[in-house]
Amino acid sequence: MRPTEMFKFCPRCGAPRAAENVGQTPLRCTACQFTFYFNPAVAAAAFVSRPDGRVLFIRRAHEPAAGKLSIPGGFIDFGETAEDGLRREIREEVGLEVENIRFIMSAPNAYLYRDVTYPVVDLVFTAVALTPDAAGAFDGVASIEWHLQRDVNPDELAFPSMRVSLTAVRAGIA
Repeated sequence: MRPTEMFKFCPRCGAPRAAENVGQTPLRCTACQFTFYFNPAVAAAAFVSRPDGRVLFIRRAHEPAAGKLSIPGGFIDFGETAEDGLRREIREEVGLEVENIRFIMSAPNAYLYRDVTYPVVDLVFTAVALTPDAAGAFDGVASIEWHLQRDVNPDELAFPSMRVSLTAVRAGIA
């Protein structure tokens, strides 16, 4: 179910939404004129490299896509820049500090969590690990793996946005 389909009543006044308006965006209440826009969540992830050219991939510990490969990253919090959120997520997931963060592309994604499919815009970056040997598997990470980009099977990646990003990085587009 998408967030737009979950609101059957106005969150301000409690008036029921007309059946033909459920799932529509923005939510417009005919009773109190409240308007609510449903926008995608924003996430940031990075192809984190080390001096030998290998890139850090994580093996996801939880659903969605438990056991699949991804690059470290996660959702941006209120008040954070994409770069600050990316740094925080990399610290939380693998314990690394990064530098030379460069934006390469954005890609849409759908993130299923507890029976809700959230629309997401993934902002994908490249970065360099300051102390790659210090990397570990922490928050939501089953294990870490360092690979050359060319050796990663795109079918092993957790999300379509990661597959698109990997293809772009390999082609030198991004």
